[in-house]
Amino acid sequence: MYIQYTMDQLHLPMDLEDDIPPRHLVRVVNDAVNRLDNGIFTTAYPGGGRDSYHPKMLTKVIIYAYTQRIYSSRQIAKAIRENIMFMWIAGRQRPDFRTINRFRSERMKDVLETIFTSVLQFLAEENYVNLDHYFVDGTKFEANANRYTFVWGKAVVKQKAKLQEKVQTLFAAIEQSEQQEEREQAGKDLMELGEASTLTSEKLEAAVQQLEAKLEAQPKDKPLKKAVRALRKDLLPRLQKYETQQEILGDRNSFSKTDPDATFMRMKEDHMRNGQLKPGYNVQIGTENQFIIGYSLHQRPTDTRCLKPHLEKIKAALGKLPKTVIADAGYGGEENYAYLESEQLEAIVKYSTYHKEKSKKWQQDISKLDNWQYDEAEDTWTCAAGRKLLFRYESKETTESGYEIRRRHYRSISCEGCPFKEACTKAQGNREITVSLKYLQYKQQAREKLQSEEGYALSVRRMIEPESVFGQIKNNRGYRRFLLRGLPKVSLEVGWLSLAHNLLKKATISQKPKMAAQG
Repeated sequence: MYIQYTMDQLHLPMDLEDDIPPRHLVRVVNDAVNRLDNGIFTTAYPGGGRDSYHPKMLTKVIIYAYTQRIYSSRQIAKAIRENIMFMWIAGRQRPDFRTINRFRSERMKDVLETIFTSVLQFLAEENYVNLDHYFVDGTKFEANANRYTFVWGKAVVKQKAKLQEKVQTLFAAIEQSEQQEEREQAGKDLMELGEASTLTSEKLEAAVQQLEAKLEAQPKDKPLKKAVRALRKDLLPRLQKYETQQEILGDRNSFSKTDPDATFMRMKEDHMRNGQLKPGYNVQIGTENQFIIGYSLHQRPTDTRCLKPHLEKIKAALGKLPKTVIADAGYGGEENYAYLESEQLEAIVKYSTYHKEKSKKWQQDISKLDNWQYDEAEDTWTCAAGRKLLFRYESKETTESGYEIRRRHYRSISCEGCPFKEACTKAQGNREITVSLKYLQYKQQAREKLQSEEGYALSVRRMIEPESVFGQIKNNRGYRRFLLRGLPKVSLEVGWLSLAHNLLKKATISQKPKMAAQG
């Protein structure tokens, strides 16, 4: 026997509510977005034009899609037509892929961070997070860009210098071809415009215009005509291109032609195992209880200079910073320690040599400054051989953000006849060292905090906080490469990923009591 099967009942409208389990993830997403104030979306929809899909509905659909490893706008639109969960959360409406993509990447550019902060507030109210501890880490995601269409900063500088030399040589040839009585006037003016050290496209354009005016008066001057053609058709456009590339580069060393905001970085996903650089972005997040508290996107490959702008962004969004910041050795620079101190934050941040200092090899290495003695009263260092290094002078270095690093330079009175010299230094003369006393002070403070019971516990916990979140996003949800291009749009992608992660984490936690009861 078998049950009679008929599809006649499907002709009637069905209520999808009964098909959605009580604690299903889609309900968590629905409830969270429903709690948002409608006024948040005013910026995205200033008014005018035909009626639009409700922004809350589109927000729910996109967040839920990201939790289900669906990132393509076409695949999201397909799921709305075919998947019961999507049908329910969309209220049986069917926006097409263009509407979804436009909403995700354009309309929400001034709204998404407010939504993220509001949802984070809901999590704080329900005690999922308390904003006491902030675990920071970064990872690199590949950009949606061609891996082989790159522009390198050093190459641009080199090619621009060669072009300037060509222009200078060409102007010199023009000057030589001028009549003796005109040389001091026209030729000299052109040489001044074409000085290699100050040559710009604007100056070159002015020089070309002068030559073109002269060519109109002397149309049969073939050398001049050839020079004007070379300048107008080749050299001037190339100089303009190099200037544009330098403007795009800024303080970066590279960018991709297909996504100029992406910088070439070394990724962990190196399938060819040859250290290939790929266009990408550095994503910084801060977590607590494996919820994402804040996120930011950077064009720098290293984490060190990302900490301050990241925390400034979080401070602007939340109105304050968490009490304690925990980070790995990639953030342990003097400028970062000084910034955390100025913000009155408890810093549990390792420095680059923290673990190496514990090794027997390091402690027995007489060349290391950590194994020497410093006399603060005399301002001298005593090496392992008992010889003193005297202060010589102080140098200053100003970082890109304006922070001033002061380094003190010391030199040994005499290393002659020292039995430890070969193990101490390879320099021919007396041993010299350069020290930032402020950085040594910060390292000592960090060392004491990390060796305390609370500091050690937090540093161990850091390994399962942001790194677990990155593992969830990259491995479990398969997101390793951005879909959109350009810094603003890619930042929105990170925001959608963070929202999806937080609500997925909330749903997982809310289902645990039920799972325990069933067990």
